[in-house]
Amino acid sequence: MDATVRNLGHLSPAVARLASSPHLLDGFLKVSGLFEATTLDPLAREVLILTVATRNACHICVAMHTAKLTGMDADARLIAALRDSRSLDDERLEAIRVFTLAVLETSGAVDDATLQDFFARGYTAQNALEVVLGIGAYTLSTLANRLVQAPLDDRLKPYAWHPQVA
Repeated sequence: MDATVRNLGHLSPAVARLASSPHLLDGFLKVSGLFEATTLDPLAREVLILTVATRNACHICVAMHTAKLTGMDADARLIAALRDSRSLDDERLEAIRVFTLAVLETSGAVDDATLQDFFARGYTAQNALEVVLGIGAYTLSTLANRLVQAPLDDRLKPYAWHPQVA
């Protein structure tokens, strides 16, 4: 938790709730740190994270990563499309969004055409496995945050998100 406070400047209520299982919190921090060190660029990583967060309907994860993308000066249309689970204008970023969803939907058994389409957008076999790492890290986070009903702190309220009702 000390590292989180140093990194964020405060202890978020979500992290405090996850800390009721030090093993879970430690595991998430380690695996998310590994994901941050992958060869995927920061914007591609955030596309993956928001794709998992919206799919798993984690309101706090969507808010946190909306704030992160905003801080990265990401295009507002990109952020809105991710929050709405819509296609992205950028073909390379759309490829990682679609590939992430395919890995989730098939439990990793993506067909060759899907994999080749991912590669055609400049991604590599290493990147494909890094997507699996990111999915693992942020599935852990989204499920845990939903389980503990992590609340938004004041800093995240401007980025509040509610799942679309189908």
